[in-house]
Order: sequence, then structure tokens, then C-alpha cells
Amino acid sequence: MVHRNARLAPAGRMILVERVLQGRPISHVAKELGISRQCAHRWMGRFRSQGVTGLVDRSSRPRRSPTATPTTVVSQLLAARQAERIGRDELALRFEVSASTASRIIARAGLPRLHELDPVTGIRIRASRTTQLRYEHDNPGDLIHVDVKKLGRIPDGGGWRIDGPTVIDHDRRRDRSRKLGFDFVHVAVDDHSRLAFAQILPDEKGTTCAAFLTAAAAFFAQHGVAIRGVMTDNAKNYVISHAFQDTLKLLGARHVRTRPHCPWQNGKAERFNRTLQENWAYRHPFLTNQARHDALAPWLEHYNYARAHTACGGQPPISRVSPTS
Repeated sequence: MVHRNARLAPAGRMILVERVLQGRPISHVAKELGISRQCAHRWMGRFRSQGVTGLVDRSSRPRRSPTATPTTVVSQLLAARQAERIGRDELALRFEVSASTASRIIARAGLPRLHELDPVTGIRIRASRTTQLRYEHDNPGDLIHVDVKKLGRIPDGGGWRIDGPTVIDHDRRRDRSRKLGFDFVHVAVDDHSRLAFAQILPDEKGTTCAAFLTAAAAFFAQHGVAIRGVMTDNAKNYVISHAFQDTLKLLGARHVRTRPHCPWQNGKAERFNRTLQENWAYRHPFLTNQARHDALAPWLEHYNYARAHTACGGQPPISRVSPTS
């Protein structure tokens, strides 16, 4: 792994080697690449002795660690932690290591924190801040993640993102008694394929969420995907809204709710919201709110049909949707 202050990544080191092998002075090449002559000579030396593999960073782990905690102590400490469920300070005293060392050993082993365990049985009964089990349903439509992202509306002229944060009057003499308000971006993401649908709506009421779910179902149906499950958080507009529940029944889809205060369980929608903000909403400053609205549909088309997605093996989400789903 290249450290954060490295001037050259492996590709840059290969450029250095190629230019030097072409007969150019190594000092000239070093200056072009913004590194010292000593650094350039070091990479050339590694290339001549080890070939291309020599241009890859070596591990900084020492060959020997004479002060490392013995493996027998580590295993005994972990066994005591699991059997007796005692804290790091008591473990540190018992095994004659520092408290920070005991904490590192426990964390490296991936053991849960004590407050997550039942004090009697030792079974994990409380949620951690991360989901331990990463899952993906087998077929498109098995589960659709639904969420709402609120975005502040853009004043005409662009506001502070155009003016810069140092400008005092971003309102440009706009009547400040009239609030700009928010856009409510409703999103639906298929758990298996990551195919996504989004609409900008005026609110997040139950009837609005129901209408969005109907539109999302029509969108997925166009791609041969029938919705069989919908995951939401525990907001009232989903849980107690008769309109939303009636729409679920009409679709024949089960309602899956996240545990309270565990938004990461709806992680695919949360991650899509972040991508939405980074690549559409805040990709560049918009002069009007309508301009941002108009940019959503083209971006969604790019996301679904062209953008490489790591969860899809570098292919766009549409690649994981079959016509017979």
C-alpha cells in the first residue's frame, strides 16, 4: 500500500524506469517526476535487482518483534475474556500487560464489547455500531431498500456554493420571510442488482411514500423485476400509514423494518444516498433548484446503465437484472 505522502505510485515508478531505460539522464527524469535523485536511484536499483516486482511497496512489518506479546499470553488472555467476560483492565493486571495492549489484542481478535453481551449467558444481545453480517439476496426484487433524503433547496443564483462561504449575503436580497424549504428525494434500491429509482417529491407523508412505491414498482416492472419485499426504517410515514401499507398489500410485498436506531441495516439505501449526493446533488454548483431537478434523470440513467459498481463486479446494475426476473 502506497503511503499517503508518496510522490510516486507503482505506475509512476514504471514511468521512471521506462524513461531512464530510453537513455535519458536519471537526474532529469527525477526532476520531471518531482522526486530526488536518491529516490530515483533507489527505484532503479530495485528494478534492476528484482524486476517489476521490485516497484511494489514492501511491508513495513519488521522481520522480528522481540517485544511482542507472546502467543501463549495472547491465547490465554482471549480465553479468559471469553470464559469470564472481564474487562481489559483486569485482564491487563492478570497477564501483566498494559491496558492498551489488552484492548488491542481483544480488538484484533474481533471479540464483541462487554456491553453488547448478556451478562449471564455471554450471548450477543445488543446491536453494535456496524452490521456484522453482510448479505445480498439471490434474486432481483427479493428486497427493495426504500428511504428519503432531504436536501435544502437552491436559491436562484446558486447561494453560498456559488459565492463561496465568505460572502455574507447569500440571499441576494431575497425575501427571507419566505423559506426555501427542502426537496425530499425518495429512493428505492434493489438489494441484489443495485438498480435504483428516485423521485424528488414535495414531502414525505404516508400518501406521498405510497405514490412513490407505486412508481418504483412500475419502474422495476419495466425491467422484469417484481417487488417481493420492501425494507424501510421505522418512520410513521411507512409504519402506520394506511396508504403505504395498502400499497404493500396491493404489490404482495412483505414489509421489512430495521431495528430502532440502527440505520445501517438499510445500508444499501444509505450508501446510495451518499453516492447520490456526491455525484449528483453536490457534484457541481447549480444556479437554480430546477437545474438540479433536471440533472437527476440523466444521472440515474448513467448510474443504472453505465456506471461501474463494485458490488456488481465492475459492471453497471442493469447487468444483474435478467429479463425473466
